[in-house]
Parts: sequence; C-alpha cells; structure tokens
Amino acid sequence: MTPGGRVAAAIEILGDIETRHRPASDALKDWGLAHRFAGSKDRAALASLVYDALRCRASAAWIMGEETPRAILIGSLRQMRGVGVEEIAAMFSGEGFAPPPLDDEERRRLETGTLDGAPLWVRGDFPEWLEASLSAVFGDGAADEGRALAARAPLDLRVNTLKATRERTQAGLQHLGAVPTPLSPIGLRLPLLEDGRTASLKGEPAYVKGIVEVQDEGSQLAALASGARAGEQVLDFCAGAGGKTLALAAMMENHGQIYATDRDARRLAGLHPRLEKAGTRNVQVRTPRRGADVVADLEGRCDLVLIDAPCTGTGTWRRNPDAKWRVRPGALAQRINEQDEILESAKKFVRGGGLVLYVTCSLLREENEDRIAAFLANCADFAPDDPAELAKVAGLPELAHFASELGFRLSPLASGTDGFFIAGLRRR
Repeated sequence: MTPGGRVAAAIEILGDIETRHRPASDALKDWGLAHRFAGSKDRAALASLVYDALRCRASAAWIMGEETPRAILIGSLRQMRGVGVEEIAAMFSGEGFAPPPLDDEERRRLETGTLDGAPLWVRGDFPEWLEASLSAVFGDGAADEGRALAARAPLDLRVNTLKATRERTQAGLQHLGAVPTPLSPIGLRLPLLEDGRTASLKGEPAYVKGIVEVQDEGSQLAALASGARAGEQVLDFCAGAGGKTLALAAMMENHGQIYATDRDARRLAGLHPRLEKAGTRNVQVRTPRRGADVVADLEGRCDLVLIDAPCTGTGTWRRNPDAKWRVRPGALAQRINEQDEILESAKKFVRGGGLVLYVTCSLLREENEDRIAAFLANCADFAPDDPAELAKVAGLPELAHFASELGFRLSPLASGTDGFFIAGLRRR
C-alpha cells in the first residue's frame, strides 16, 4: 500500500470506530479480513496511524476545526508525528487510493493552528466529562498528565526470579536494547522501534521459557509494595489473568501459599498455563462455582489480601488509547460500587495484623482515596498503612517519592509508568 492508501484506510477505520462505537482492535481486525491484500507491514502501519489519531483525538480536532475522521487523522499527523504540511499534502494527493487533496482551510489550519485558548480537556486529550476529576487530582498539571497518557509506552518486562536474575536476562535481551527499569529491581524496559511499535517477543527464548513476563513497571511495583514473604498465606482476590499472582509467587520463592481467585471465572482461564510456564509451585487457583464459596476456608487466615480492583483503567491510556473515548460516567459509577463491594467482601480474610493491599490502574480520586476513606469510615478495625513505611518494608525507598494521601500514585509523567494507585490497609 502507498502512504496515501494507508491514510485513506486509517480514515475509513476511524469512521467505523466512531459509527459503531467499537474497540479499535475489532475495527482493525475486520478491515484486515476484508482487505487480505494488505500485508503485515501495512496492517501494522495502519494500526499505528489509527492509534496515534486516537491518542490525540481532541487536540487534532481542535487544530483542524472539526471532529471528522479525516480532520482527526490530518491533525494527528502533525500533533503526534510532527509531519509538515507538504508531506501531508503528498499523502492526500487524490491519486489512486489516496484521499482527496487538502483544501485551503485544511492547509491554513495545519500551518497556523494552535491550542491557545483550548480548554483543559482538549490540551490534555482526555474526555471532557473527566476534566473535573483529573483537575481534582493534578490541578493545573492535568493537561500535562493527559499528554503523558497520550504518548506511546515502552514495553516493560518482569524478570521471573524463580528462573533467572535480571542481569543475566538483560544480557540475553541486549539485541532488543533491554535496560533496567528505573524503579523496579526486577524489571527490564525495551525501547520503542523506529515505527513506534514495541518489539515482538514471540520467538524470544526468555519469553517462551517463562523467564520474562510482559508487565508494566507500575504493576511490578504494586506487587512488590505488598512485601509478600516466603511462608506467608496470601489471597489474590481479583487475580484475573494472573500477572500479579506470578509476581507474588516469585517474591515468595515458591514457599507459603497463594490462593488466586476472581469473580469472573473466565478471567482465570489463562492462568494455569502461565503458572506452569513460570515454574510456580505455591499457587492454588480457586475458580468460582455457582452456589459455592470457594474461599470460605480462608477467613481470618491470610497475612496478605491483594485487591487488584476493577476500575476505569484511566492509568492505562498509553496502551489503550481508544479506551479513554469509550469510557462513560456510568462506567465510573459502576466501578465505584464494585470497588466498595470487593473491599467489604475481602476484609474478612485477613488475620489480625495482616495487610489488605488495594490497587487500581486508575488516577481518579473517586476510585482511589475516596474508596479508602469510605472503607475506613465503616471499618474501625482497619487503619491505613503509612505509605513511607510501606515503601521501606517493601525495600522500595524511591516509591516514597510518589506518596499521596493514603497511598501512592504513579503516573507516566511522575514515575514513567502506567497510572496506578496503591494503598495498604492494616487490620488492627
């Protein structure tokens, strides 16, 4: 496909996403099935164009003066990629499969358009209805945080210390440019490729053998902040696909016991092969069954209960740029109810002196500090763990730099990770 043909296809896909209100991955897949002449490089280039446009949808539309797929794509070429007017005009030649030529107004806006006077949500490239929530957390810096969330993310890996050291693993991945993560002592970071994509790990021995797992540094820090030790009894209450379960197993050196469960049995389906590949021996998967409480025997027994709570995922927008435009106020209200229910359900499993670690990949106070405050207001037998002490016990002194009210808040701008909130609740 020519550059013009790729741009035209990206505009078509953006239109499909907007019209049918569907995930970008689904729209890209359907386009590929309907256009089998497109090779893998073409499909990768298309995905990059589409996701870049979604990253800066609000600012691109503002620059171009209208919110059409064509305008957003044109604006994103300037905003995300720094492409000049004449180079953009060459893609929009109207020849062959290329889109119609730029008109005078489009040229003028590309040459002179700015974000001066744009509202905060446009400058930060996030949904308008979230402006108040993000401003409550970041104040005048909300636009900067939003732009950081709109940037492309590197690929972070967690080294499985049951099988190898970080130093040895890094040496085996030097050809991919692996470097240690700045904050996590068990992480490696792979830089973006020239075309903006991340490296493929499918054929890498370290990945195939379970020596590394794909896991953002922020997620690694959330697991490490638990301070889980060998010999303890641990309940991963919202285990999902098991990323943090695997991290906890390595921290505990396969000693003690981890019980992994989730309200949604389907989310646990992929955990079993991951456990085998990682070489874990101290994890029991408790799959929920109708009419049965599969963790009732754990009440009052656990040293640690990890709650990786379902949330709006605002902290993951770097990796899921279309998700921020699909989330709605109703989803936030639903997640808040779920978070309160999960905290209330999980508290009975922790022993006296034990820890509940509450984690979200959200940056919103409504899902973080507000939920902790509401929980503490109704549970006199719990107290918040001092974030600085939590960081010290976990051997992560640098984490204290990101302490906020009641916990830690990580973000792409502040910590170079996805957005996370981490809070400890200690049973008296």
